[in-house]
Amino acid sequence: MTRQIPPTGVPMDPLTHTLPAGTRLWRLHLQRYEATEFNPKLAHEFFRGSRFDATEKDPYPYLYAALDPVTALSEVLLRSVEFDDSTGVRLVPWAQASRYRLSVLTTTAELSLVDLTSAEGLAAVWQDTWLVDCEEEDYAKTRYWARLIREHCAGADGLLWQSKRCRPRAALQLFGDRCGSGPLLTEPGVALSLDTVAGVHEVNALLEPLRARISVPEDQGPED
Repeated sequence: MTRQIPPTGVPMDPLTHTLPAGTRLWRLHLQRYEATEFNPKLAHEFFRGSRFDATEKDPYPYLYAALDPVTALSEVLLRSVEFDDSTGVRLVPWAQASRYRLSVLTTTAELSLVDLTSAEGLAAVWQDTWLVDCEEEDYAKTRYWARLIREHCAGADGLLWQSKRCRPRAALQLFGDRCGSGPLLTEPGVALSLDTVAGVHEVNALLEPLRARISVPEDQGPED
C-alpha cells in the first residue's frame, strides 16, 4: 500500500505502451456529450471526482475509455454495485444507466500511454497496486499521483492500467492537452444507447458473464 511521499532528487522513469493509429476504443459516456468530447470539468483537489481526474493544480481536458466494451461498461456501471441476495446478480437501475451511450472510437494517430498494468510499470512510477485498486477515499492521492506522472513524463499522451472491475483487461485515460487535434473519430453505426430497451438488451448480453445486468421497467416495449 504505497501512500508514501514520492522520492525527491531522482527522476521517475515510467514504462510506456504505444497505441497504434487505428486502435478501437470503447467509451461509455453521458448522452449529452459527443463520443469524442474530452471532459473539461476539473475535480476538486481533495473531494469527489474520479481516480485520475485533472484538478486546478494541473488543468487539462481528459477522456476515459477502454480497449473492449465490457471494461468500458464495468468501469462506469459496476462501481460499488452489490450482488443481489436473491438472484446473485448485480442489478444496475435503468434510471441510472439510461443516461449513457456506449460508443466506439478510433485513434487517428499513435499515442504513448504510461503503462501501469504490471508490477514493473507501477514500480517505475514508485507505486504498487494501491494506485489502481484503492477506494474512493484515496482518490485525492491518486489524482495527485497522476499529476506527478505527467510532470515526469512530458511525452505521455495518457495512462493505461488494469481495470479493477474487469481484470485483467485495461482501462485508459487520454490527456486532451497532449493528444493533438482530433485524436479520435467516432465509428458510425455501432453505438448502443442505454435509454432504449434494444440497447439495454445488447449491453446485458455483454454483462451476463460478469453476473450483472441493467434492469428494465416492465412497461417498456421491446423497441422503446
